[in-house]
Amino acid sequence: MTDEKRTATLTFDDTTLELPMYSPSAGPDVIDIRRLYADGKVFTYDPGFTSTASCDSTITYIDGDKGELLYRGYPIDQLAESSHYTEVCYILLYGELPTPEQLKIFEQKITKHTMVHDQMQHLFRGFRRDAHPMAIMCGVVGALSAFYHDSTDISDPDQREIASIRMIAKVPTIAAMAYKYSVGQPFVQPRNDLDYASNFLRMCFAVPAEDYVVNPILAKAMDRIFTLHADHEQNASTSTVRLAGSSGANPFACIAAGIACLWGPAHGGANQACLEMLREIGTVDRIPEYVARAKDKSDPFRLMGFGHRVYKNFDPRAKVMKESADEVLELMGIENNETLKIAKELERIALEDEYFVSKKLYPNVDFYSGIILDAMGFPTSMFTPVFALSRTVGWISQWQEMLGDPQSKIGRPRQLYQGATSRDYVDIAKR
Repeated sequence: MTDEKRTATLTFDDTTLELPMYSPSAGPDVIDIRRLYADGKVFTYDPGFTSTASCDSTITYIDGDKGELLYRGYPIDQLAESSHYTEVCYILLYGELPTPEQLKIFEQKITKHTMVHDQMQHLFRGFRRDAHPMAIMCGVVGALSAFYHDSTDISDPDQREIASIRMIAKVPTIAAMAYKYSVGQPFVQPRNDLDYASNFLRMCFAVPAEDYVVNPILAKAMDRIFTLHADHEQNASTSTVRLAGSSGANPFACIAAGIACLWGPAHGGANQACLEMLREIGTVDRIPEYVARAKDKSDPFRLMGFGHRVYKNFDPRAKVMKESADEVLELMGIENNETLKIAKELERIALEDEYFVSKKLYPNVDFYSGIILDAMGFPTSMFTPVFALSRTVGWISQWQEMLGDPQSKIGRPRQLYQGATSRDYVDIAKR
């Protein structure tokens, strides 16, 4: 924030307040309302906090009008094209591009921690086989604090660091174990000679009868999915992590809270909802029926995978994801798949139809990521766990930043109370 002595004047009833204003390095100016209740005895009313900055941050910037996403200032398209996920993790955690030696050491640390405590296997066996993988991940990630006591003291920078490395390393292993458990196959241990994305794919799809050789095109697509979902500013799950962390909760509990929030279909479940919608449409000739329903204001149906709450232009992540979708589908030889035909026709309509263009309902990242994950062989129940493991580094970076912020305090939103005022209790015999 700049130190310009600018103020906004707020007048109501007989009260006039001068509220400080700040200019960020990018984005709209903000009005500081922290003294609003103390000086004016009023709150603001902002359901969903869509007009409220809950913190200052240097990690991720989104310009929804331009369709721009920056990690520490680096454009997402450049990172997806020229970088890779573990380097992106370093950038998000430490703020700068690593030197070759720094990246080598960082990746060695992650590789060293990919295995989970052997006793954690018993946790999985306590779940039903048909349990949703996200339910398992919520429980198991939260339980990490019961196994790694040496990294739960948030006042110790070294413990915060090791907890961060552990979660980046272990969440993919946990996600793969959740998948294996759901399909009744034995767990596959991570391998130190594979890169991050390849290791995850192998842990998901290898079986004891034969090894799984990772195709580099699939590994590249998987890495891009991780990169494109690594962080997204103060979204619902990130805000949940920060809110949980503001109470002093241990890092594993905070990330488990983020996973629980991400599970919602309006957040991390959007790509699953998108693919299920494509399957519901069924055939290309039924598309006009569903497009008409989407345009009908009286019909609650909405096309999933189009438009975005933040982006009022094309989702910058979608452009990169579409390239990977084309590569993966060509590799898998399923260009003529009926679901893909529906997706391509809907994409064409969204880019050409005046209704969609005028409302800027362009295909978003969820539209393409679900198609890629389906082509790779993941069931829809695994789409959100993949999102969760991708976002873990973003949550951790935001959590670390919050703990280092001297202005941070425990979250305590206020309310517009509409309930009954004070009234006397009536004894049950008199009711």
